[in-house]
Amino acid sequence: MGISAAAAAAPFLLLVALLLLLPSPAAAFSFTYNFTSADTAPSGIAFQGDAFFNKFIRLTRDERIGPITSSAGRAFFSRPVPLCDPVSRRRASFSTAFSFSIAAPDPSAASGDGLAFFLSPFPSVLPNSSAGGLLGLFNSFSRGGAAAAHPRPLVAVEFDTYKNEWDPSDDHVGVDLGGIVSAATVDWPTSMKDGRRAHARVAYDGQAKNLTVALSYGDAAAAAALTDPVLWYAVDLMEYLPDAVAVGFSAATGEAAELHQVLYWEFTSSIDTKEETVILWVVLGLCGLLLVLVAAGVLWFVSQWRKAGELADGDIDEEMGYDELADEEFFVESGPRRFRYSDLAAATKNFSDERKLGQGGFGAVYRGFLKELGLAVAIKRVSKGSTQGRKEYAAEVRIISQLRHRHLVRLVGWCHEHRGDFLLVYELMPNGSVDRHLYGGGGGSKKAGGAAPPLSWPTRYNVALGLASALLYLHEECPQCVVHRDIKPSNVMLDATFSAKLGDFGLAKLVEHGSQPHTTVLAGTLGYLAPECVITGRASRESDVYSFGVVALEIACGRRPAELDEEDPSKARLVPWVWELYGKRAILEAADQRLNGKFDLEQMERLMVVGLWCAHPDHAHRPSIRQALNVLKFEAPLPSLPPKMPVPSYFPPPDLVAPVSVEGTSSTDGPGVSECGSSGSNAGGGSGINDRLLDP
Repeated sequence: MGISAAAAAAPFLLLVALLLLLPSPAAAFSFTYNFTSADTAPSGIAFQGDAFFNKFIRLTRDERIGPITSSAGRAFFSRPVPLCDPVSRRRASFSTAFSFSIAAPDPSAASGDGLAFFLSPFPSVLPNSSAGGLLGLFNSFSRGGAAAAHPRPLVAVEFDTYKNEWDPSDDHVGVDLGGIVSAATVDWPTSMKDGRRAHARVAYDGQAKNLTVALSYGDAAAAAALTDPVLWYAVDLMEYLPDAVAVGFSAATGEAAELHQVLYWEFTSSIDTKEETVILWVVLGLCGLLLVLVAAGVLWFVSQWRKAGELADGDIDEEMGYDELADEEFFVESGPRRFRYSDLAAATKNFSDERKLGQGGFGAVYRGFLKELGLAVAIKRVSKGSTQGRKEYAAEVRIISQLRHRHLVRLVGWCHEHRGDFLLVYELMPNGSVDRHLYGGGGGSKKAGGAAPPLSWPTRYNVALGLASALLYLHEECPQCVVHRDIKPSNVMLDATFSAKLGDFGLAKLVEHGSQPHTTVLAGTLGYLAPECVITGRASRESDVYSFGVVALEIACGRRPAELDEEDPSKARLVPWVWELYGKRAILEAADQRLNGKFDLEQMERLMVVGLWCAHPDHAHRPSIRQALNVLKFEAPLPSLPPKMPVPSYFPPPDLVAPVSVEGTSSTDGPGVSECGSSGSNAGGGSGINDRLLDP
């Protein structure tokens, strides 16, 4: 085939021209100051008011300079920080970590008022009359907050130590939007003004428009483990701030006094370029099409090279005896993609222990970051030699690749090119799994290094609604009905906004709508298995509904399906205990005591009654998930249940009795595991062991 040099070069020239037209991604912006090692004021930091530098940043006066009361000061980075691309209008994401201390000169006397990290128009301007509770952020004419008619263009995260009339307590963390009246606060359980070194991290996701604050006290190890937020707030910073801002710290004292010091500060920001990446790939695709038409010889060479690579992968699959893992069976257009093993190894530091988030019977889960996609992920690595784990790998990729729903954990991709390794890549869920918030174990936000605080009632009810919505999609809205078979709190993940996402489809089965389920070897988790499944091995939509009912009761009661209670043995089994209270018209007595009565009475009653309805021992009397969801949404009345828990009355023919295979495994977070996760979470079971029944 004769092709002129000019014709062959044309598509390449077009490619270069189109690439030059693409908007260039904004460069990352970062700086770091370790003030504890500095003797002179560092360059790049500007001081205002009473702020000065002596070994580290001091934001208010100390005794050597003058009275430490009625003092205010600011320190900020001397260059503007971009919050938004002026052309594309894409929001920046940033993360800043800093260490500080607040010390009261006289612990027996009142002290105040605190310090704050702030973002304001550049350059920073310290308002007049901004001492005391105004923290050097606002003056008496700009205290109104985000709800005011004209909020000030300033956003701050305050670490407040004095209770003013607008504050919830002495020691608290707050998010200030345009005024000193905080839009969101959380009380801190210990003193913030005892001179201890505090470690804080403030992060903003420009795409999700979510601001999170983490805080801990202690040594360097506490700073390194600073991953769990104590406060989060959904906000578009561009509604309050210009495209470029000043970032820094502010503090103040009033009639009460204290010393405010910043010891360490690092800041990084970047503007999301995912859309540019998409445009780039579209351009490359168009140019590739031109190359097909004009440079047939090059195309032939590339196709031969790709074919050789596919044959090599096929040799690996054939060697392992897993021809079903061929890529063409997994491919779904615009869905999950295949990754190279080397990319996943690099994302997890070669699967190092420091990146491990959880360990289960079939493998481990690692935290990773894919630089190519700019995406934080959780990577599940199936144990070498685990036949069951490989089967779950194949089943999960085939099934979840076909699913798209906002309450399902998203599968990003997979990899099985490396001999003996089967890897699943999921979106990372920053707030962990529901069981870790209900029962502790390291998930979710923490305070002062303690156990994760219990979920608030509005969050719990929304989790139940989200899980029901996910099941409705699987059971009725997919082309084929998907029976999950392993619904439990450890498989329900929480994203940055605490929205529920169902994951772990390793045991899921596809069933045609209207068809009867096939008998299989029993699979699932003890405590969540419907009675008929134990007898017949038939998983169905009704058995999924049963599992949902148990989880709904756990969310409402804060108790596992089976849990020893020496003070009251009647509470040992969750469903019978709640049903007994229902019969006594005292069902609200089962509400989680950690809520301290702070819940909507009607919602609590509906969640418990729907939980009992779904967990009815007789599958014929359970609702569909649509019926259950309608009741939870107050679109249908509460069902009338028997005052006493019924006894299962189904006896199958002998040929339908399912064989049982049981393997005790410690619980793992499964897909979408969070950064704050750890292994060994207990999700329910009489002995505290999460016994999972397997379907080989």
